[in-house]
Amino acid sequence: MSQSSPPGLILAGRWSHRGRGLWNLIAALLAVSARRAIKGPRAPGWTAIFEVITAFVRRQTEIAFDCPSMAEGRAYEDAVLFPSAVLSQVTIEPVTAPVKGHWFTPKAGARAATLLYLHGGGYAYYSKSHANLIALAALSLPARTFALDYRLIPEHPFPAQLEDAVAAYRWLLDAGVAPRQLILMGDSAGANLTLALLLKLRDLGWPLPAGAVALCPWTDVGNTVSPVSAMAQNDPFDFPQSRMVLRWAGWLCREADVRDPLVSPIYADLRGLPPVYVQAGKLEILADQIIRFVERAQAQGADITFDCWESMNHDFQAFGDLLPESIEAWERIKLFAERISEIQPSVSVP
Repeated sequence: MSQSSPPGLILAGRWSHRGRGLWNLIAALLAVSARRAIKGPRAPGWTAIFEVITAFVRRQTEIAFDCPSMAEGRAYEDAVLFPSAVLSQVTIEPVTAPVKGHWFTPKAGARAATLLYLHGGGYAYYSKSHANLIALAALSLPARTFALDYRLIPEHPFPAQLEDAVAAYRWLLDAGVAPRQLILMGDSAGANLTLALLLKLRDLGWPLPAGAVALCPWTDVGNTVSPVSAMAQNDPFDFPQSRMVLRWAGWLCREADVRDPLVSPIYADLRGLPPVYVQAGKLEILADQIIRFVERAQAQGADITFDCWESMNHDFQAFGDLLPESIEAWERIKLFAERISEIQPSVSVP
């Protein structure tokens, strides 16, 4: 941690990146405060802190996306971080072989279930800020959670990420984790990967997990079912933008068909899968394709549960206890996990 960082803030990397990020934070605070004073919140129910962070993350995402190289963009994303208090409630242990990632273990104790978490970031980024969201997942169940560090695009197009996810699942089974006590979870692109992993495991004939949670999943990579215009309607309210999604889709599907169900789950036959719980916000750019995916799954008779929050945008669950909607979302996830898995009473963690 930088010695110049105030409490609750981590500054790292180039000073130009730090300074630009801090200025973006100040600019977001001033702009949102002025707009709210004149016009009120951008969307009904948006709190000031939610609106400021959304504006800040949107600008940071734009700058990272427009950097001349992926390496610089990824470094820029990690230049200004706000570690959540939840990180102090988990131990984080790195794993380097045979798969790469980190264990997030609740210090107060975990239940018997194990969570395999697949992070979002358009398949192109894995910001250190994602640790906040992963810790929330680990604490909400609560469960020992393995967060996979899978290969990223554009360096590694499909199916590299799916291969890494299958390897992580196999590794957990080999380590003695019972499938009925194993839950999959992912957000955004990681939710896309979560759904693809379920399909791949079914097709391989492997033992299936107890179920899966897909937070704001990317379900139609090529926007072939859900038009780009549907994305544009929610662009002012969200931090990822349609131009970013289109570029990531091209990087991911360098030689793959965007209609491959393992790429775009909206084309998948979801029958024969364990229960899946999907969450979304109606103001995110992926809202239309998520709703269409759920409708198709329900028409197939798949065991799928769906909750959508009227005024929320992408990955709103990351706000933890700062947002009533996020609190409610994690409560519902916990109830879903308890319903589908053989969860035992809490046990102490050595």
